[in-house]
Amino acid sequence: MYRQIMSPGWTLGWTWAKNEVIWSIVGAQATDQGDCKEFPSDIPHSCDKNPRVIDLQPGAPYNQQFQNCCKGGILTSLGQDPVNSLSAFQLSVGNSGNTYSTVSLPKNFSLLGPTQGYTCSPVSVVPSSVSLSSGGHRKNRALMTWQLVCTYSHLRASRTPTCCVSMSSFYNSEITSCPSCACGCANDENCVKTKLTVPSTVAQIEGVVPIKQCTRHKCPIRVHWHVKKNYNTYWRVRIAITNFYYNVNYTKWTLVAQHPNLNNVVKVDNFIYKPLRVYGSINDTGMFYGNEKLKNDDLLEASSNGSVYTDMILKKDENSFTLSHGWAFPRTVYFNGDECIMPLPVSYPSLPNSVVHVSDIELLVVTQVVVAILYQFLYIN
Repeated sequence: MYRQIMSPGWTLGWTWAKNEVIWSIVGAQATDQGDCKEFPSDIPHSCDKNPRVIDLQPGAPYNQQFQNCCKGGILTSLGQDPVNSLSAFQLSVGNSGNTYSTVSLPKNFSLLGPTQGYTCSPVSVVPSSVSLSSGGHRKNRALMTWQLVCTYSHLRASRTPTCCVSMSSFYNSEITSCPSCACGCANDENCVKTKLTVPSTVAQIEGVVPIKQCTRHKCPIRVHWHVKKNYNTYWRVRIAITNFYYNVNYTKWTLVAQHPNLNNVVKVDNFIYKPLRVYGSINDTGMFYGNEKLKNDDLLEASSNGSVYTDMILKKDENSFTLSHGWAFPRTVYFNGDECIMPLPVSYPSLPNSVVHVSDIELLVVTQVVVAILYQFLYIN
């Protein structure tokens, strides 16, 4: 629902059950032609026993395209953009020997997206899919339809977290920073204080070595939650996302937060907000993502003002709202589907005095301002 596949895109692989070959393919391409010496005259697209298929780039020749293809392997999350969350291609499969009397299921499917965080299930036979032809007047049923599910695990994708959360509030001058070494301190060789040219001797990843700005938390992404205002019936929160990579942009990023008052969101500026009912009727989780019109759907690198933010107004529930005990801060936060490291609850911004209520603090500030203005007025006159 809220995980996308970023550059360089997806790679789908499998192992043929027998001696199948890919005669032709539209909407994608196999990365290796393989050994096709058995076909001296008419060479298949790929004779590889373990083909690996990737998407075509946008603008591919029309005769090589297929519906929902040619996105460079980049897929948005289903919750953000359902149209661009789908990728498809079509194969023409044959064999190098006699014609098969039965069709065998491929095995050992793998999905890179682009990390190795996915684990794929065995293939199962499901009811045959149906396609329409003749302008939608005729139904064509497939001879056989297979299905498998690939499940993502952050622990498989990365040994360390990828983001952390910091906090602040209008009623406390102290900022609760991300925990020290939240994303691990062991692999910090690519940390620099200022942007540097990537040395050619360093192994390249997609042509770029991810270089991080040096921080105490060691994370490439920081999400900051700031309790900005407290009104009689509403309260305001600012959420800021900062990219600490110097040479990596996050395209079509997503942010998911869990908080009990997200069931009553009144207004969200700059970002697009979508509720996620992940627990049936409970509405305490929401997804945020950038607005293409405002050009903040790409989180730019650190050297290019790599930060985006939103102001959110929520309506209070008088039975539950409080600024005490860290209630105003999120329970969990996810960036691009990966869970962010939260500070310890004991470090959350606290009220300056357990006896004084926030309304009293605001009244005291206003009173002081009025007294100062009156004093200046009397002094001038």
